[in-house]
Amino acid sequence: MGKRHFSGLEVTLIVLFSLVTVVAVALVVLVAIGEPGVIKEDPDIVPECPKIPDGERVDCFPDGGASQQKCLERACCWSPLNETNVPWCFFSKNHGYSVDSVNNPDSTHIEAKLTRMDAPSLFGADIKELTFQAEMQTENRFRFKIIDAKQARYEVPHEHVRKLPSSPPTGTLKYRVELIHKPFGLRVWRTSPEKILFDTTLGPLVFADQYLQLSAKLPSHNIYGLGEHVHQTFRHDTNWRTWPIFTRDAFPNGGTHNLYGHYPYFTCLEDESGQSIGVFLMNSNAMEVTIQPAPAVTFRTIGGILEFYILVGDTPEAVVDEFTKLIGRPFIPPYWSLGFQLSRWDYGSLDELKKVVERNRQAGLPYDVQYTDIDYMEDKKIFTYDMDKFKDLPQFADYMHDKGQKYIIILDPAVATGSRINGAYEALERGNKANVWVTESDGETPLLGEVWPGETLFPDYTNEACIDWWVNEILRFHNEVKHDALWIDMNEVANFVKGGIKGCADNKLNYPPFMPHIIDGLSYSKTLCMDAKHKWGNHYDVHSLYGYSMVLATEKASNAVFGNNRSMVFTRSSFPGVGKYAGHWLGDNGANWNDIKWAIPGMLEFNLFGVPYIGADICGFFDDSTEELCRRWMQVGAFYPFSRNHNAQGYKDQDPASYGFDSPLVNTSRHYLNIRYTLLPYLYTLFYKAHVNGETVVRPMMHEFYSDSETWAVHKQFLWGAHLLITPVLDPGVTTVEAYIPDALWYDFETETKITERKVKMNMNLPGDKLGLHLRGGAILPVQRPDVTTTHSRLHPMGLIIALDDNKAASGELFWDDGDSRDTVSSKSHIRYQFSVDNDVLSMHVAHNGYTDPNNLKFEDITVMGVDIAPASVTVSDSTTNNTLNMSQVHYDSTKQVMHLSNLELELGKSYTVNWKPKLNFDCSRNDDFDEAKCKALGCIWEPLSDPKCYYAETHGYIASNVDMTQNGINVDIELNTDFPSQRPLSRDISKLRVEVTYLSGHSLRWKIFDPDNARYEVPIPLNLPATPETDENKRLYKVQISQKPFGIQVIRKSTGETIWNSAVPGFTFSDQFLQISTLLPSDYVYGFGETEHPSYKHDLNFHKYGLFAKDQPPGFKLNSYGIHPFYMGLEKSKNAHGVLLLNSNAMDVTFQPNPALTYRTIGGILDFYMVMGPTPEVVVQQYTEIIGRPVLPAYWSLGFQLCRYGYANDTEIADLYNDMKAAEIPYDVQYADIDYMERQMDFTLDQKNFKGLPALVDNMRADGMRFIFILDPAIAANETEDYPAFQLGMEKDVFIKWPPELSSEIVWGKVWPDYPNIDVDNTLDWDTQVERFRAFVAFPDFFKSSTAQWWQEQIKDFYNNTMKFDGLWIDMNEPASFVHGTVGGKCLGKDSLENPPYMPPLESMKMGLNHKTLCMNSQQILADGTRVRHYDVHNLYGWSHTEPTYKALLSTTGKRGVVITRSTYPSSGRWAGHWLGDNYSAWDQLLKSIIGMMEFSIFGISYTGADICGFFNPAEFQMCLRWMQLGAFYPFSRNHNTINMPRQDPVAWGQQFANISRDVLNIRYTLLPYLYTLMYEAHAHGNTVVRPMLHEFVDDKNTWDIDRQFLWGPALLITPALDPNVTMVKGYVPNARWYDYHTGKVVGVRGQFVDMDTPLEKINLHVRGGFILPWQKPENNTHYSRKNPLGLIVALDDAGSAHGSLFWDDGEGIDTVPNKKFLFTTFQVSSGHLTSTVPTNGLAEVDRLTLGFVKVWGVTGPISQVTMTVPGKPDTNLEHNYNNEVQELIVNVTSQSHTVEKPFTITWKA
Repeated sequence: MGKRHFSGLEVTLIVLFSLVTVVAVALVVLVAIGEPGVIKEDPDIVPECPKIPDGERVDCFPDGGASQQKCLERACCWSPLNETNVPWCFFSKNHGYSVDSVNNPDSTHIEAKLTRMDAPSLFGADIKELTFQAEMQTENRFRFKIIDAKQARYEVPHEHVRKLPSSPPTGTLKYRVELIHKPFGLRVWRTSPEKILFDTTLGPLVFADQYLQLSAKLPSHNIYGLGEHVHQTFRHDTNWRTWPIFTRDAFPNGGTHNLYGHYPYFTCLEDESGQSIGVFLMNSNAMEVTIQPAPAVTFRTIGGILEFYILVGDTPEAVVDEFTKLIGRPFIPPYWSLGFQLSRWDYGSLDELKKVVERNRQAGLPYDVQYTDIDYMEDKKIFTYDMDKFKDLPQFADYMHDKGQKYIIILDPAVATGSRINGAYEALERGNKANVWVTESDGETPLLGEVWPGETLFPDYTNEACIDWWVNEILRFHNEVKHDALWIDMNEVANFVKGGIKGCADNKLNYPPFMPHIIDGLSYSKTLCMDAKHKWGNHYDVHSLYGYSMVLATEKASNAVFGNNRSMVFTRSSFPGVGKYAGHWLGDNGANWNDIKWAIPGMLEFNLFGVPYIGADICGFFDDSTEELCRRWMQVGAFYPFSRNHNAQGYKDQDPASYGFDSPLVNTSRHYLNIRYTLLPYLYTLFYKAHVNGETVVRPMMHEFYSDSETWAVHKQFLWGAHLLITPVLDPGVTTVEAYIPDALWYDFETETKITERKVKMNMNLPGDKLGLHLRGGAILPVQRPDVTTTHSRLHPMGLIIALDDNKAASGELFWDDGDSRDTVSSKSHIRYQFSVDNDVLSMHVAHNGYTDPNNLKFEDITVMGVDIAPASVTVSDSTTNNTLNMSQVHYDSTKQVMHLSNLELELGKSYTVNWKPKLNFDCSRNDDFDEAKCKALGCIWEPLSDPKCYYAETHGYIASNVDMTQNGINVDIELNTDFPSQRPLSRDISKLRVEVTYLSGHSLRWKIFDPDNARYEVPIPLNLPATPETDENKRLYKVQISQKPFGIQVIRKSTGETIWNSAVPGFTFSDQFLQISTLLPSDYVYGFGETEHPSYKHDLNFHKYGLFAKDQPPGFKLNSYGIHPFYMGLEKSKNAHGVLLLNSNAMDVTFQPNPALTYRTIGGILDFYMVMGPTPEVVVQQYTEIIGRPVLPAYWSLGFQLCRYGYANDTEIADLYNDMKAAEIPYDVQYADIDYMERQMDFTLDQKNFKGLPALVDNMRADGMRFIFILDPAIAANETEDYPAFQLGMEKDVFIKWPPELSSEIVWGKVWPDYPNIDVDNTLDWDTQVERFRAFVAFPDFFKSSTAQWWQEQIKDFYNNTMKFDGLWIDMNEPASFVHGTVGGKCLGKDSLENPPYMPPLESMKMGLNHKTLCMNSQQILADGTRVRHYDVHNLYGWSHTEPTYKALLSTTGKRGVVITRSTYPSSGRWAGHWLGDNYSAWDQLLKSIIGMMEFSIFGISYTGADICGFFNPAEFQMCLRWMQLGAFYPFSRNHNTINMPRQDPVAWGQQFANISRDVLNIRYTLLPYLYTLMYEAHAHGNTVVRPMLHEFVDDKNTWDIDRQFLWGPALLITPALDPNVTMVKGYVPNARWYDYHTGKVVGVRGQFVDMDTPLEKINLHVRGGFILPWQKPENNTHYSRKNPLGLIVALDDAGSAHGSLFWDDGEGIDTVPNKKFLFTTFQVSSGHLTSTVPTNGLAEVDRLTLGFVKVWGVTGPISQVTMTVPGKPDTNLEHNYNNEVQELIVNVTSQSHTVEKPFTITWKA
């Protein structure tokens, strides 16, 4: 009979009829069972589509199959793209819920009623009314629930969370919550800095019976977690990835499959600050999570409720802490479980198993645990064993225990329904009797499935009867077969048939309307029917809790079986909170190179999930492993917390010994397992810290180095805790691995050598037997001598491995108990050590001692890496005795810089200190060719392998006597120790000296060492010293001690006990022309000493020596340049600071040693030291300038931009430049003329040929608000044939330097720039020939003489009045520089020992004598009091002596303040002048060096400083010059200057782009000039720094101690320039404060971290510090006009909403406006929305008054509805304002009030 064929119409009618029938039946069912009804849809709803980026679309068709019609039917938005992973159908604004009412029962709770908005349903059964409940549970944890308002729904019955105590937080919340009403949304904000962390307004809330959805925008793409899956990278890909979450027995093969565990939890690292959040959805239903590029996540779950926990942390580790507080802290595993473990499925028999055990024992492998898989059972039935193949299994545990090993068995949950071979299956029968099984939907019939033993039943571990049965069965089986722990498997729950043997009913639980993208797309595939019943509810709801509930039951059984012994549980399926009781392995992986890689992200994730006892099956479970793969896996597996080699049935053996006893695999396995066992005390301590503090054990690199964005995606390396970095080989055939080395000091663990790489990717060489193992500086790791089991290793002595960090410090911890007992933390039955190293002292402090180890353990060996200097002695102390170690116990490896201490016998449980005193050797050699004979001839010690090779004996120096302690200080007589020969045969020793220590004040002191019998030269500079010493000891910050032999002075800070000066060291020498003194330093952090070019602001103390001697020498490394500043600032380990000045003006050098120590050597005078005590770096500078004199206050206009070059051809060139700058509208205040304006380079002359029009040009420019500065050199031409008044009058007044009268009455002639008259210079000749033929003789004024100062002033005044006007003076070549050596003809009269002294410091051209390029040292100068001195002694004071007369001449000539710029300086030069950093080069490295130079001159007391922008020598390059213009815009002295015969480099010489960028950055400078001028006043009045090193403001943050690529203007403006070519990003440090981007006003969301800052060519990064107020003005072409503009304020609020600032204002150029109080000083204060000004000083002339303009307030939480101004005596006024919510900037316009700033006011803003 043939089949009937239907027509097309008939088919259509049948289908339609079927659909109608299905719908009708469904409606009947819904009515009958009372389930929520489908909300009626309005077909007329038109989707309101938002204009949003593609990455913010929320998928409206997660079920797939979207079309335009279907999309519109859901009232969603249809917008196809050329990318299929982006939703084409996305939610409109029509969907969601609205807030009907809000109730706040108290300050920590919010309740809201929500009603669904009218919109079509996605999957039906939407719930109309919801309740939103929010609770601020702790300062860092926020919980919110969304539930059905009418009907209770399933909620996860979490064992730990539901028992958490409920008490309101007592501290300040780190978050705030914002509720959005329509559509409903929630924003969680971080309060400091303000930023949105979790924003659900991205998409609508969907809440149906079987479909719940919530989306949230996140603060960054750095998302980690969600599970359980195989994530091939640790950081998530945010490009539209969907991850299903639903426990499943599946293979971890690298797809997006849902695996064994259920973890709807992730962390998000916000940025480089480390601030992070955790997000946990407490929901156990099947779900999926989509991660999208917004960045955002969407949770879709098919049941229960939405219960979210938002965790707010300052670091990623802090978030793990918060999460484990919530779900339960991880358990501490038994010590033995940290040993290596072996397992496989199907050993075949117990005999075969024992063969495996024996061969691995014989191989000498550390090996603690053996497993048996299901093959030990009878027909795979749990609670049975195979009495044929495993007949002796009951005795197997004893067999293992006999060798100190353990035995673990597997248990699956499924129970076979069949009988045993020889009788009844009693476990089954007892289960049947107790009704312990999961049932079918009727709640009565046990559900039948099929697993390993065949037909099975499934225990319901949520049933108390089942738990009792399970505990009882395990107890019974343990009595039959002893074992030490339980491994539970197949508990997802796994089932080999779909749902059950009977299949699954067709209902909404088994076939929900939406199915997440789980494996097979079927929820009951390989598990139970979803309508099966448990005590906790439907399997639909509790499926993913099956493993969790089994763990709880098994933990109860473990307690019953093992009693007080800890044991453990090890589970495959898990849920958050499992880690409180159990460990986990990563499942049934494969023997392939992918799975060895993917294990690392898996371990890292489970540490985030609170399950630190984690590992993967080493060598792979499935498939045969190659030898190479297994070898590499054994290496990395040695560092899995759970370290087990395990494989499957049917594959070849892969236990290590199976590869051969002497195989490479066995050897490398043994090697790294021995290292593991050595480190087990450290690993065990990490588990203790996880248990107590929630810390991770296996730690992602980004948890420790979150400020480095390179670490955020690292997933092929990992850390143990904070300190051990593991870098495995994860690819075949590879011996070189690209590894990232984070920013720390690291040591190769195996070789103990320091590696040089840091913060860089490196190619790490790892041959076949090696993996990378590196120890972080700062670590102290407790260790123990390894053995083949932990049972034996715990008997061995302990030790410490110490790796010192950059600061020579380290810390660590040890937790120790018996390793086996339960609850040793809560019972306090343990020992806890805290270890630390500081200042060469190891503290081993017992923080708790509640346990006595029965093995009488001792610390035997200590290794210390990073010890720079061999120890002289090592002392061990306990509370009662000190013991110095024998040198046989101390071994120092000078190559590795490692110290090994052995045979120590330090008892475990006692506290000790170990102190190693460095061997302090001070250099006795004099030059590089010093040999043993020369060394010993000086009575010094020769050790060719030490550094230095030749060093002083310990008692070399002087011996103190007659120590007289007075209230004012100390007087001491000292005498040369004659046991040693003279150090300088050509320099007479002075055998008797006097030492005077004077307590100048409470914060300053002086010590002076001199010859009491014969007066010697002393520096003739007046200092501002207190009139009387500080005689009250209680007011002094210091105490002084005298050491007698060798003599030395020790200065101790009383508050900390730190010795900050200690010259009680060998080598002190005081002879006629060689004085040497050394001191130990309190830390490695020393700044200062100049003027020499330093490659870093912090000095490198590794035996660097710097010569100090004023010289016409362009800057270069270790080249002595123009000035001399024998002053340094030192930091102490306590973070205090001090400063030391050696007031000595002879040639000298300073040498640093890494001890740390410092040696001064000078060739004359006396030793006259001044110390200021701080205690902060900024206070040190204030105290120093209090002594030497405060910096000059420059004229306001001198803060404008300045232009100069040597080589202007004529005045027309200057005029053209001026006009071009005006046309380009580039701010510009000062024009210079270099020596080319002069006639033949002679002072006080004008070139009438080329610069005849210059006076008129200057007048015109000055009339337009410009200023002019001319150069003057000191040398005066002497060969003129016509009138030259400067020389003639100088001769008449006898102002020039001459020879001593006993040698000659002649002037000491030199040659500099001036040419002979009436000659033509041939520039083609070499330099020396030109000097000889064309340069005139010159004479050098002696500026010490009063007559010289008068003569100089007259010449300057005459030039001003009769030649041309000027506003400032630039004095150059005043080292003094000469183009001949000593004098014309080169023959210096007098003693050659002055030109070539017995000791020559390491100076440029040192072999040519001190007179190279300057005067003869025997030239004579005469002080103001008539004292005759040698140039030898005062050479370094020449520029200093030149500066004061020049400044006074400027003031008296112009009648205005002006400015003087000088090249050569000495302490106190800043009282009269600024300084530029000399004749630098056009090179990229000079940008950084200019910052270093400015910061050094800041602490030298010279605030007005800068470098020649774009470089003086060599052609500049476009990009470099542009970056330099940006940097130079923030030099206090901002001048672009270059030399003759070089291309132009002024801003208008490069084209329009350069001019535009220069204008923009200079406009910023001019905007901030009121702030800069105020800083200059603070420097002048109080000694504050202007260019400020970051450490001055943030000295508590040691990161700032090394920073020199950034600087501050005062306390509030951070400048981060680009200093390298072709960069568009710079790495900058953001100190620990709130900061705002100057360009945008936005708060920067990082603090205390290094960050990458975008730096396109047109940008320099500027940041304003919260808590400060900066005055500003609108910029103009020059300051003459900008000073007329209204005053604005930038108010940058701190975290508390406060800020303060000040303004100094005078006429900008008046003389002595500060002492005469002819200025305005106004302070500003903001608190609680009120900006208030006060006026302490108001002496400002009316013409100079400022009106208040715009006030910008950054960091205001809005919106702001009203701003008012209050002025005393006037009614309050509403002010025009604008508020930008995105930026949080309030701009207030005060211009209309015409309020002048000298009048107090208050501005108030309100929400």
